[in-house]
Amino acid sequence: MRIALLTYSTKPRGGVVHTLNLAESLSRLGADVTVWSLARGGDQGFFRSVDPAVRIELLPFDDVAGEDVTERIVRSIDTLRSGFRPGDFDIVHAQDCISANAVGVCIRTIHHLDHFTTPVLVDCHEKAVTTPYARICVSQAVASEVEDGWGLHPTVIPNGVAYDRFADAAADSEDSARARDVWREQLGRYVLAVGGIEPRKGSIDLLEAFAIRRRRDPGLNLVFAGGETLFDYRDYRAGFERRQRELGIEPIVLGAVGESDLPSLVAACEVFAFPSTKEGFGLAAMEALAAGRPVVTRDLPILREVFGDTVTYAADVDALAAALVAARTPDAGRRGRGDALARSLTWEQAAKAHLDFYADHPHPMA
Repeated sequence: MRIALLTYSTKPRGGVVHTLNLAESLSRLGADVTVWSLARGGDQGFFRSVDPAVRIELLPFDDVAGEDVTERIVRSIDTLRSGFRPGDFDIVHAQDCISANAVGVCIRTIHHLDHFTTPVLVDCHEKAVTTPYARICVSQAVASEVEDGWGLHPTVIPNGVAYDRFADAAADSEDSARARDVWREQLGRYVLAVGGIEPRKGSIDLLEAFAIRRRRDPGLNLVFAGGETLFDYRDYRAGFERRQRELGIEPIVLGAVGESDLPSLVAACEVFAFPSTKEGFGLAAMEALAAGRPVVTRDLPILREVFGDTVTYAADVDALAAALVAARTPDAGRRGRGDALARSLTWEQAAKAHLDFYADHPHPMA
């Protein structure tokens, strides 16, 4: 079976992480897999090395000065559409709105639903839901949103998690302990958020909650890692920086962290904060559970579905601050349940479920 997986970026965003792990697992099960993406800003490859059994097709996509978000997304769709060769594949599987609009007749994974106000982007979002001939969601909550909004019925296939990478980073071995110590020497004791500074990640709410939390523990730091998106969040970032000055907080903003360094960064934190206002699964928080870290998340139905009683939930800033305090007290039962949950979600299982789905949903033009 010749499978094309399409994603919009080479950067370490959740959907891209999903695409690469799925591609490698499908390949190990005997599938012939090619990952297509846009090489933004001169990238020569993905943010991490990819199993050489997976073929990579990157289409050059240079930055254009003065281009707004709508123009950049439309150009992304056009570039991917012009370079992709659908006739080479039995299955065409798009992982986001951009790639779904670019290829048209495809399978689509809907990781989460967005809400746009620009007419062009509203239309792109609508087409990316309705045009594919079959759909997958990574959680039932998102599938239910699709059912309620469009009367469509996606199949739910949960994400996997690279459990061993994060569990090994939390192990007692000399190398793992040294890697954690390097982060602690650089950052001190810290609360960690992964995903960059943007509205959907609830970054300003976390800043507010941390300010409350830090009154009881002035030696604690707040660290943000990750980022990189198509969208322009300069106004939000300016608001974030203005609020940090008002609060007298100086968070540490690391930006993108190397793939080999991320597990130890997660494993070394005191609490992993995940105050997102919208998610499709919560892969970064699942990785933190694999690393044995206490996790505090926004109280969202999707996250309750995925995480159950393995994390602490907070509905607002005050509750988030209280949860950051409570999470410092070890809960052996919760930690054990979190470890078991993260261990149970494998990419091999996800890949097998995808192969079954592909068999049941062949390309209509085949």
